[in-house]
Amino acid sequence: MPACGQPAQPSPATWQHGHVTAATHSTLFPQAPDTADAVLDGLDPEQREVATALHGPVCVLAGAGTGKTRAITHRIAYGVRAGILQPSSVLAVTFTNRAAGEMRGRLRQLGAAGVQARTFHSAALRQLQYFWPKAIGGSMPRLVDRKIQLVADAAAACRIRLDRNELRDVTAEIEWSKVTQTVPADYAPAAAKAGREAPRDPAEIAQIYNVYEDLKRDRSVMDFEDVLLLTVAILQDRHDIADQVRSQYQHFVVDEYQDVSPLQQRLLELWLGERDNLCVVGDASQTIYSFTGATPDHLLDFRTRHPGATVVKLVRDYRSTPQVVHLANGLLAQASGRAADHRLELISQRDAGPEPVYTEYTDEPAEAEGAARRIRELMASGVPASEIAILFRTNSQSESYEQALADAGVPYQLRGAERFFDRPEVRKAGIALRGAARFGGNDTLLDDAVDLPSQVRAVLSGEGWTTEPPAGSGAVRERWESLAALVNLAQDFAAAKTGATLADLVAELDERANAQHAPTVQGVTLASLHSAKGLEWDVVFLVGVAEGMMPITYAKTDEQVEEERRLLYVGVTRARRHLHVSWALTRAPGGRANRRPSRFLDGLRPGSTATVGRAAARGSGGVERGFTSRPDAAPRRTQRSPARCRVCGRTLTDAGEMKLMRCEDCPSDMDEGLYERLREWRGVQARLSGQPDFCVFTDKTLMAIAETEPTTRDELARIPGVLKRKLDRYGDDVLAICAGQELEQGSDGE
Repeated sequence: MPACGQPAQPSPATWQHGHVTAATHSTLFPQAPDTADAVLDGLDPEQREVATALHGPVCVLAGAGTGKTRAITHRIAYGVRAGILQPSSVLAVTFTNRAAGEMRGRLRQLGAAGVQARTFHSAALRQLQYFWPKAIGGSMPRLVDRKIQLVADAAAACRIRLDRNELRDVTAEIEWSKVTQTVPADYAPAAAKAGREAPRDPAEIAQIYNVYEDLKRDRSVMDFEDVLLLTVAILQDRHDIADQVRSQYQHFVVDEYQDVSPLQQRLLELWLGERDNLCVVGDASQTIYSFTGATPDHLLDFRTRHPGATVVKLVRDYRSTPQVVHLANGLLAQASGRAADHRLELISQRDAGPEPVYTEYTDEPAEAEGAARRIRELMASGVPASEIAILFRTNSQSESYEQALADAGVPYQLRGAERFFDRPEVRKAGIALRGAARFGGNDTLLDDAVDLPSQVRAVLSGEGWTTEPPAGSGAVRERWESLAALVNLAQDFAAAKTGATLADLVAELDERANAQHAPTVQGVTLASLHSAKGLEWDVVFLVGVAEGMMPITYAKTDEQVEEERRLLYVGVTRARRHLHVSWALTRAPGGRANRRPSRFLDGLRPGSTATVGRAAARGSGGVERGFTSRPDAAPRRTQRSPARCRVCGRTLTDAGEMKLMRCEDCPSDMDEGLYERLREWRGVQARLSGQPDFCVFTDKTLMAIAETEPTTRDELARIPGVLKRKLDRYGDDVLAICAGQELEQGSDGE
């Protein structure tokens, strides 16, 4: 080994190394610490304990925001720089490529290049590729990215018809079976013991699972679970290969240990052999992937398996303010179950910040517009859009927030999901609806459909929509939610536009899709709570925190409800300083207000009482109602409902019609020439600012301006869609155009 601080010679490419070299020195990277002891500088006492515990089993119980990645990367770097650990003898594993890449980057900055940091699958695949010729011989099976077509073929071979939802759910059951090391013959009793609600008869699923495995062998392919299973099989059967792996890797670090599946745990045990140089890091209170087979039991039982283990608890929270931490602790104080018995009480290390804000809205569109308005105000005060996130329970909730942010001219990006209209199921649904609109007269599926909503339900039933949500969760549920959002949209559209046809709905969907097709920009993050794990922002909006969504309706058992509580805890702990929690009393404007805030907020939000039998957390946060006006705000309507058509007087529910303040099919007195001049001016502004046209004003807002022809700023401000920021920036231009004046070429409204 080279002397401490001297560059290592490049290693030859092997199965464990690849072509790993140290990062070239650059001002983009901090200078590596000069000595091993310097690696420990800046660590708190508990983090330093982790970094210096280099022998034997170590269990790090690390709460959210407590610097766990810092602790374990400094541990590895200290061991390498002190000459205690050989870089090539260390394997650090985590669960996402992003986390593994971050770990490798930090290790390079600390002068510990050459340490392998990989996901379980990546590490296993490299070993499998290297040892396949020796252990098996011949060509290794091809890895398939998606197994769903194979499952469909297996079901067909069994003469079992699966609709789209069932196909997704059966695929999920096969994945669960494999990560829990359950063979087809044992599926039925194993699923019953685990309390899983099978989407089909368990005997049928076992039959499909068995044929699926046969098909893979016949076609010489393997799936991602096979990568782990085959690696486990080789290490179990070939002691010479297991010894070769163990001679290479003597020290193991496992991050996010609460998310380990039984199959991953078995692989880890085979890597270890009889040794115990293992450091695991996790937090049982952040276990949110149990539906995939993950379990915190391995973390919680670590000391039982390793009686002499060093256990270090990290509870100093460097991410969030005391106010945010107080709410997070309060959520877990009301929890039950094994994970709750091992919860960590976080202690914020930051200066005090604002209290969490709890906001109740009349309906979901009002909630989305309220969040967009607050975000605009935050950005105006200097908060970067990239430091703001809106987090929701299911991906289907994103569409309302995409629209609200687009209307407010706020750039955004989606994480963990495609844009709503880019999702495969939404695209397929759009094609099906367009076909039905064009050829529906010859479609027997629509024979019994008497109105637009029933026509849409009939068409989308062929795409996998059902009247009841699927029993499963994850991607299956989210796809159903996407289709359900289209069904709900059709109902709202039909209620707002008497006599609307499928063709009208398709045109509306096209308009919405076009309006939301913004270029990729750095903006406000829209993400599901699951995909937000491991991330953080200065400002977090937790939306839809109502019964039925948090906890989700299909969380029936105590264990499932407690996982929903942990999911909300993860959401709360993503916020550094500002936290906004909101819910809506009903889905659509004018609907029956029969929702209530999530039970998880009982005893934490003002005016509520704690759950019986659990201690309430101390303190509270401010309460604000939706659409609360401020003295300096531009005049605007204080209620969304009822909004009435200014021509016929009918109550309006469609957002576009509410902007026009008239029914879509009521006579318009719009000045067509003025409308065209406004559109031309809008195009110039969009090009100057590098934004899509709709970020200046939407078509509906321009139509409303052309119909109203405002002459003063107050009149212009009363038009829905003309908010304070846009009034300040564009008001003078718009009023000048309405007055028939010519603007200077290239005017930007400032």
